[in-house]
Amino acid sequence: MLVDWQTILFVAPVMVFAGLVHGALGLGFPMVATPIIAIFLDVKLAILITLLPTSVVNVASIYSNASVVLTVKKYKLLAVASLVGAIAGATVLTVADASPFRLLLASLILLFLWISRYGLLPHDWCRANPLLALLLVGLIGGFSAGTTNVMVAILLIYFLSMDVARAEMVSAMNLCFLLGKLAQIAIFYFAGLLSLGFIASTIPLAVCAFAALKYGQQIGQQIPQQRYRLLLNLLLACLAIILIVQFVSGH
Repeated sequence: MLVDWQTILFVAPVMVFAGLVHGALGLGFPMVATPIIAIFLDVKLAILITLLPTSVVNVASIYSNASVVLTVKKYKLLAVASLVGAIAGATVLTVADASPFRLLLASLILLFLWISRYGLLPHDWCRANPLLALLLVGLIGGFSAGTTNVMVAILLIYFLSMDVARAEMVSAMNLCFLLGKLAQIAIFYFAGLLSLGFIASTIPLAVCAFAALKYGQQIGQQIPQQRYRLLLNLLLACLAIILIVQFVSGH
């Protein structure tokens, strides 16, 4: 199965918009693109279409921020746990309905926003149990990525709780995102849901996403830190609403 040109032309503006958001904030491409595409196409098809564009955006984001070597060294446990979780989640998605996982993820996001509002973030626990925290966040985030195509919410809860610098946070998250995408590609390929021809047919969408990302990164450099954190919380709130609507509507 290939993506026809009519679908490419229809989805391209979504890729541009999601690329701009990801460039400005350093994250958010699949969580913006997938729900919009899923309004008009099957949710699994929406995930498949975004695999290559998301991978390209993740690679570009990693190299545009903090040192890749330092990021891998510091967050290798998080990355490996994310990969394991993504493999499990993608495997589940090939045989099960993802709707319950969307509702669970939305609940976690709303809980995070509530405790964040009242200053109850688990700073002390994460610092006292750094390895366990990274392992849990990676596994849960990876599983979320595999089932709902959204890992960012879980990772943001951890990084915002730890007050990690923006450049380091963006680079580490995109490393996890990339491994999650590669896991999805492998699982879907061996499950017969994906072919090399299908991936190749989405190259024009990846080009659109990459171009928009580079422009969005220029915008992101002008966003102050306080406003940046506010935008992340707003993005999370919008995502929770989208996930709940998808669950209720059955899409």
